[in-house]
Amino acid sequence: MDSTDAHRAPARLRAAPSWLITQTATHAARLTGEAFDATGAGRYHFALLSALAEFGPSSQAELGRRCAIDRSYVVAAVNELAARGLAVRAADPADGRRNVITLTPDGEAALGRTGEALDGAQDALLAPLSPDERARLTALMAKVLEHHRRQARAQD
Repeated sequence: MDSTDAHRAPARLRAAPSWLITQTATHAARLTGEAFDATGAGRYHFALLSALAEFGPSSQAELGRRCAIDRSYVVAAVNELAARGLAVRAADPADGRRNVITLTPDGEAALGRTGEALDGAQDALLAPLSPDERARLTALMAKVLEHHRRQARAQD
């Protein structure tokens, strides 16, 4: 056995999409974690800021649903965003029982910086792929994810 064989996974694993996805996710988590660390953001912060930028002011419950984040984590992340001046939480004038979260200009700027750092992480992750291959991989992964999300909703 040469030294390269010692580090190669068995063929059955290398042929299993679930194994490949898991192994790639490990690298993706490291790269995106480094990007988040460099900008002082977290994945929940980025997700929430992205939702606010795209959809406008939202309740904490809406943000949790849109970003697939448990409500207790949404509350903690919104507290952190508000403390940093990246979002504002205010009582909903139409329903005093809920809060509406709004993106601030500083939040938009932070989202832009974090987005640029994450773009670099995506480029590093997908370095061996051409732009067309990247688009195809992204579309296929989105298709698989949507299929499983639909199944999960149907079971609820």
